[in-house]
Amino acid sequence: MGDPSSRGVSGPRSPARRVLALWCPDWPASAAGAAADLAPDVPVAVLHANRVVACSAAARRSGVRRGMRNRQAQAACPKMVLAGSDAGRDGQWYEPIVAAVTEVVPTVEVLRPGLLVIPLTATLCRHLGDEQAIAERLTDVIGACGAEASAGVADEMFTAVLAARRGQCVEPGGDAAWLAPLPIAELAVESAFGGHERTELVDLLRRLGITTIGAFAGFPIRDVATRFTADAVAAHRLANAVPDRGPVGGRIQEDLLIEYDCDPPIDRVDAAAFVGRRLADELHRRLAAMSVCCTRLTVEAVTQLGQRHTRTWRAVAPLTADDIACRVRWQLDGWLTGGRGTHGQRPDSPIALLRIDPVEVIDSGAMHYTLSGHGLPESESDGERARAVLARVQGLLGGDAVKIPVLSGGRGPSDQVRLVTLGEDSVPHHDRSAPWPGRLPQPSPATLAEAAVAVLDPDGDPVRVSARGAFSAEPALVVGHRTWSVRWWAGPWPTGLDGTARAQVLLDDTRALLLHYRSEHWIVEGIYE
Repeated sequence: MGDPSSRGVSGPRSPARRVLALWCPDWPASAAGAAADLAPDVPVAVLHANRVVACSAAARRSGVRRGMRNRQAQAACPKMVLAGSDAGRDGQWYEPIVAAVTEVVPTVEVLRPGLLVIPLTATLCRHLGDEQAIAERLTDVIGACGAEASAGVADEMFTAVLAARRGQCVEPGGDAAWLAPLPIAELAVESAFGGHERTELVDLLRRLGITTIGAFAGFPIRDVATRFTADAVAAHRLANAVPDRGPVGGRIQEDLLIEYDCDPPIDRVDAAAFVGRRLADELHRRLAAMSVCCTRLTVEAVTQLGQRHTRTWRAVAPLTADDIACRVRWQLDGWLTGGRGTHGQRPDSPIALLRIDPVEVIDSGAMHYTLSGHGLPESESDGERARAVLARVQGLLGGDAVKIPVLSGGRGPSDQVRLVTLGEDSVPHHDRSAPWPGRLPQPSPATLAEAAVAVLDPDGDPVRVSARGAFSAEPALVVGHRTWSVRWWAGPWPTGLDGTARAQVLLDDTRALLLHYRSEHWIVEGIYE
C-alpha cells in the first residue's frame, strides 16, 4: 500500500504545538432550545430510545440526569421541554458558532457539533497572545453567539478535551500527570474519541479494581494488548498521553478531491443536501476503490461572487457515505440559513462550486467491523457496531442493498414494519400511538411470513369465516407443504368490514401460527417460536 505518509496519516506532532479545545456543554439540549426559540432558563432534555442523552443546566438543577428514563426525568422536572435526538439540528445550529470562531482563528477542526479543536501554533500565539488570552477571547466569541463554552489547553487533543470540560489549562509536558487522578470513567466520556464504545471496558476495569486513569496507564502495553481488545490499547495510549495526530495534518493525493460545478447555482438547503449526497457517494466509491477510509474531511463551498466557506470535520471512526453527506448538509444548512436567528453569516450569492477533500485517510484493513452477541443488539454500542457493519456492506453493494426495519402503526405485524434504506429518514408510514381497533395483541410473531395454506375441519372441509366473524367449523388441520394437526386454536378476530380476520393455531410440532383470512383464503402471516 506504500508509505502511510503519502495518504495523509500524520505522525507525532512537534512538542511545541499545543491544542485548544472549545466545548459547549449539553449542546444537543442547547440546539433543541434554540430551534424551539426557548429562553435560556427553560429546562430542556433530549431523548433517544426513551432515555435522556442530554439536558440543560436548568434541567440538571431540578434533578434530571443523563441516562434517566423519560418518565423519571418528567417526574423530576414536570415543566421540562422534551425534544428528540436530531444530529442534523445539532450540526445546523453549531455552524454559526464555528463561523464566528473562524473569523478569529482560521484553522479549526470540528470533532462533533458542540466540540471543536484548534492548534495553538507559535504564529497564532504571536498574533493573538498567550494560551489563556486566546481561550478567553474565543469563549467570549461563542458567548456572543448566545451559547456557553468552556476552554481547555493541553499537549494532546484528548487531554485538551477533558480539560475543556473542566475549564483548565494543562502545563506543557504534564498531560499524563494531569490525567492520572481522573476517574477511569473519563475514558468513556467523549464520543469523539470512541468513548461511547468504551463503557464495557470501563466497567470491566472497575471490577478489576482499576478506578483511575493513572492506574490503567501504569500497566505495560504488552499486558493490555494480550488481555483486552484493540480499543483498550487505544484507550491506554490516551491514558498515557502518547503523541497522536493533532489538528490539521498532512494532505493526500489530489485524485481523491472532488469538485462539483453547481449548474444551476445552489441557494436552497434541499438542493445542497441532494448534491451533497451525490458527492458523498462518489467519494465513498473512490475511497473503496483505493481500499482506504476517510477520517478527516474538508468541505468547501464557493459562491458566484467568490466567497469561500470551509470546514474540516474529524471522526474517530471512518466516515461512511451517510456520514459525509450529513456533514455537508449540516455545514451548508447552517450557512445558507444564517443560523436562523443566531450570528451566522449568509453567503453573498448562490453557491457555484462545492469541493470535498479527504485530507486524512487510513487503510481499510486497519478497521475491523464485528458483530457481537446474538439477535438484536443489547446495548447502544452494539447497535453502533452493527450500523458500521451495515454501512460497510452498503458501500460494497450499493445504496438500496441494505434496508432496516422501522416500527410503524397498523393492525397486523406486517403492517407495523416498514423497510427503509440505511441512511434515509426513519419515518413510519402510520402513527403508532393511534388506537388501531382490531390490532393484534402482544406478543408479536417471531417470524413474518406470507404463505398460502388451507385450514380444514375434522371432515376435511374448508374452514371459513362467516359474516358474523365466526369459524364455519372447528379447525382441525392446516395443509401447506405438509399436513399438521391443530392442537389448539384461538379467534377469529375480525380486522375490518371486508370480511378479513386473524386467528392463531397451535400445531402438533409445538409451533404456533398467525393466520390471516382474506378473500376467502388463509395466509400464514407469522410464526411464533
